[in-house]
Amino acid sequence: MTNTSPPSCTMEPGTEGQLRLSGSWTLSTALSAVNALDGSAKPVTAIDARGIDQLDSAGVLLLLRFVHKAGLADDSLLFRQEHQALVCTIEEVADERPRPQRDYGVAAALERLGRSVQAIGRNVVVMLNFLGENLSKMARLLREPRRLRLTATINQMEQVGLDAVPLVALLSYLVGAVIAFLGSTILRDFGAEIYVVELVSIAFLREFAVLLTAIVLAGRTASAFTAQIGAMKAREEIDAIQTLGLDPIDLLVLPRVLALLVMLPLLTFIAMLAGLAGGITVGAFDLGIPPQMYLARMHETMEVRHFLVGLSKAPVFALIIGLIGCLEGLKVEGTAQSVGERTTSSVVQTISLVIILDAMAALWFMHMDW
Repeated sequence: MTNTSPPSCTMEPGTEGQLRLSGSWTLSTALSAVNALDGSAKPVTAIDARGIDQLDSAGVLLLLRFVHKAGLADDSLLFRQEHQALVCTIEEVADERPRPQRDYGVAAALERLGRSVQAIGRNVVVMLNFLGENLSKMARLLREPRRLRLTATINQMEQVGLDAVPLVALLSYLVGAVIAFLGSTILRDFGAEIYVVELVSIAFLREFAVLLTAIVLAGRTASAFTAQIGAMKAREEIDAIQTLGLDPIDLLVLPRVLALLVMLPLLTFIAMLAGLAGGITVGAFDLGIPPQMYLARMHETMEVRHFLVGLSKAPVFALIIGLIGCLEGLKVEGTAQSVGERTTSSVVQTISLVIILDAMAALWFMHMDW
């Protein structure tokens, strides 16, 4: 039978505030240990725990908390060699260690800025590598058409495109009506309400149709891609796919990207029609412009280049939404929290990048006089 002696602490003679511990410091003697520490002479500058006979996690945690409460350094607590492994383990999981205070100085702010820029740079490199890998495997589909997952691609086309038609059409119709209302409010002062036709037509053919569609799909589709692939990653289904000798890119990423490349231009075209319909509605009921006159004016003033400029952005936005949504899903680390974080990240990244690229493209087309 193991001899269990009560915990005790005595002030080491000839020293200034050094406690010497002995006895059994375990869970069963925790109350006695607390009383012994509270009854020790103050102040305490160091603790010698090498005289302890029995020590468990409760005793280690009690001593660590006492040291931190007394404001002592970590090296002021000495343990026997056979107790060091247990102490190191408890220090790693102790939940009351003092957190390092955040430095709000200029140097620390510059350091955080540099780390953020470095992280963004790494993400850009990873995204470019992922883009290159997908483009190379798309080119491989031309040589090996049997690799194309036609059923999965059509299923994704239905979810990405067909199911999004009512939402895209409704939002585009309402935004077209709002633009017509705002334009008529300004142009009415000059007696030029007829120019609402050009305002709505150019705005939707060049910018708003493709931008609204891309933003809707960025919030609706990119998040769905990330959540679906992330859940598979968390359940180790992607590891199982690789174990079977299949390529996750061919199986999961390419069908989604191809579906977006096909459906986003079609949804953009529907958004253009819905936005123009919103302008026609406002013109007919608020501006006194009959639909026949509205369409005739649009036919006389509009050019095909506006339609082509807007439609040319759709494949680029589709590629961005598909790649970011799938890449963030593949980055999931296996927990539910990671799935949520990556889903949020994919939505923020896709919406931000779509708006930035649309602004850059608008400036470029304007300077090219297209």
